[in-house]
Formats: sequence, structure tokens, C-alpha cells
Amino acid sequence: MSVPIVQNKDDRAAFDEVFLPHLHEAYRLAQWLAGSSSDAEDIVQESALRAFRGIKTFGAVNARAWSLAIVRNTAFSWLAKNKPKTLVSINDLSPAEQRDLESEGPRGERVETPEESALLKANAEEVQKALAQLPAQFREVIVLREINQMNYRDIAEITNVPIGTVMSRLSRGRQLLMAHLGDRR
Repeated sequence: MSVPIVQNKDDRAAFDEVFLPHLHEAYRLAQWLAGSSSDAEDIVQESALRAFRGIKTFGAVNARAWSLAIVRNTAFSWLAKNKPKTLVSINDLSPAEQRDLESEGPRGERVETPEESALLKANAEEVQKALAQLPAQFREVIVLREINQMNYRDIAEITNVPIGTVMSRLSRGRQLLMAHLGDRR
């Protein structure tokens, strides 16, 4: 027997405005983190429930980051309960590596990195398989940055880690991804 949820019209309107526009991205992120569409559906459903219950805590900041942070946290909670755990250590980048991580051209436009060039040339299926082999903490920052086109600040907010850690994980994740892709060739 389920208990009916008492619903406030304002809560529903806020949920519809804040969470629902990011549902597609939520599903994509959950799918990348979980590695399967059926698991992603469960994660997004639980995320939507959490978002609805917590809509009153939304401070009218970045709705996309708030929504995806809920999906990310829900995914890791769900995966911890339903999937085997993996321990990964991270080596931090030097300040010079951090400065070089995000290159900009003379007019401020983003310059494609060698890793990005190689990724564009690789077969999409190979990239998906290589991404699936990455530990979740590296896979999530790559998905948020390269697929969802999010900036470091939003990724840091979603993952609840400092920007330097986001940059470190992105760099290490790219290296691991390139190594996986190199092994396949």
C-alpha cells in the first residue's frame, strides 16, 4: 500500500520549471554513469522524486547544475547499493598543467586539444566502449564537460569538489580515455 504524496501547486510548477527541462541531460548523465539504459531510468526516476521533494531548497541559482547534481548524487547512491565498488586514487596536476589544461586562442576562442582531435577522429562506438571502462569519477567529468558542454564551475558544483579537482579528474580521465582508445587500435 503506497502513501499518496501531498502535492502543492507551487511545488509542482517549480519542479516543472526547474527539473523537467533538464530531463534529457539527466538521463544522458545517468546512462553514462551507470553504463546501462535500464539503470539510468531507475536513477532518473529516483532523481526526479528527490528533486520534487527538495524543490523548496532550490535557491533560484543554476537550475541545470542543481538538477544534474541531484542526478549525480542519486546515481552514486544507487550504484553503491546495486553495483560493486571500485577504489581509484587521483594524482593532482601541477599549477603549470592546470594553466595549460584549458587553452584559448588569441581572440579568446577555445582551441581544440590534441586529445579532442583524436576523439573526433575515433569511431563513436570505440569512444563509448572506452568511456564505459573509465572509473565513474573520471567518466562523469568527461561527460559533463565534453558531451554536456558544461564549464568547470558548474561541474564543480554538480560533483561537489573544488575546480582544481575537476580539472585534475578531467585531465586524468582524458589520459585514461586516450590510453583505452590507443589499446583498441
